[in-house]
Amino acid sequence: MGAAARLVVAWASVGVFAWFGKGWLGDLGQQPLFASLLFAWLLGVIIWAAFGVVHEAEELAEMLGEPLGTLILTLAIVIIEVALVSAVMLSAKDAPTLGRDTMFAVLMIVLNGVVGLGLILGGLRHHQQSYNLQGASAFLAVIIPLATLALIIPNFTSSTTDGSLTKVQAVTFSIFTVALYGIFILIQTGRHSDFFQDPDARAQAARTEAVEAPAKHRASAREILRHTILLVANILPIVLLSKSLATILDHGIAALGAPSALGGVLIAAIVFTPEGISSLKAIARNELQRAINLCLGAATSTIGLTVPAVLAIGLLTGQTVILGLSPTGMTLLAVTLILSTLTFSGPRTTVLEGAVHLILFFVYLVLIFSP
Repeated sequence: MGAAARLVVAWASVGVFAWFGKGWLGDLGQQPLFASLLFAWLLGVIIWAAFGVVHEAEELAEMLGEPLGTLILTLAIVIIEVALVSAVMLSAKDAPTLGRDTMFAVLMIVLNGVVGLGLILGGLRHHQQSYNLQGASAFLAVIIPLATLALIIPNFTSSTTDGSLTKVQAVTFSIFTVALYGIFILIQTGRHSDFFQDPDARAQAARTEAVEAPAKHRASAREILRHTILLVANILPIVLLSKSLATILDHGIAALGAPSALGGVLIAAIVFTPEGISSLKAIARNELQRAINLCLGAATSTIGLTVPAVLAIGLLTGQTVILGLSPTGMTLLAVTLILSTLTFSGPRTTVLEGAVHLILFFVYLVLIFSP
């Protein structure tokens, strides 16, 4: 009943905004209270639908196993993020740093906020938690060059001086990013898929596969199709409502005089809250490998898909896209990447690593409002 109600509300909201949205959104400046109510409505519906996406993706994860399950969830969430960023860029026509701010916010929220809180909760409950070191190393081997290419290198090219890219650089960097991300996906789902599975869980699955696998396959074939359809049905309303939310969000930030980076933070928080909760639940169940696949997978997919998307929009619309971080941002990113490498360099994690990550996240939040 909950899933059906969620879909009814989400699609009804799509219909209402398709019919009345143009008039409502064109008069935001004259009715601030009404604008706030519209924002609360859209925010609630989008987050509720996002939880539906997470639920359906988790159902598919149970049927397909790792790493396909978490990959489906990560890609679904990142598609929503890209849709929101694109909607803001296309509606505002003056958001050169939005893509950068959103990617940076996702990295800070996921790699420091969710990872930090998760390792603290996991350490307090389970003392030490194990995971597949090869999988975490593979994620970081892709995240580090992608983050450097997207958020640091643009500051040091001589062709531009504002952290943007030339057309040639934008096209080639997009190709390089997509190529590296594509290779990683092939590795994750193919030859080295065992890197992203918990060794103990994999051994247990191997012992029971001969007995349970055939029946499970026959039983899950129809269920996979059903949950895939429901997954798409939950994603589409979010994508369709994203333009309306983007319009209100852009108006609200301008009216309040809030930091421009706040837009990226809000988009990242809206999109990744359900996935973050899913990661923390997995850690509480002592499934650290699944949480790592979700968190590091989100960071990888965000850069791998957002960079080409925002650069393509910039090229097609003639907008300037600024990717290079400020010196403070670059420093915080570098510390985060180094710390992540140290955290996932051993076979087990403890509370200490979580505390350090969480402190870095709080520093990031402070610097948004007091740069």
